[in-house]
Amino acid sequence: MPNITLAVSEDLHRRMRAHPEIRWSEVVRRILSQRLRDLERMEAIAKRSTLTARDVDEIAHLVNEGLRRRIEKSRQAARR
Repeated sequence: MPNITLAVSEDLHRRMRAHPEIRWSEVVRRILSQRLRDLERMEAIAKRSTLTARDVDEIAHLVNEGLRRRIEKSRQAARR
């Protein structure tokens, strides 16, 4: 099985050492595997999509505008 090297902060490494019962390589293997499954699903969906880049931009704009309005409304309510 191939190996990879991973750099982590001193703080994270210290916190990981506090739990020697955890097989951290297995945790990372599972996370990587899940991320790859998610990416493969997204690629399969995108491959079948008929949306154009312009369609995606328009949808993103609508989503962002809706989120902006929601946050603005929430901030206004918090000020009252």
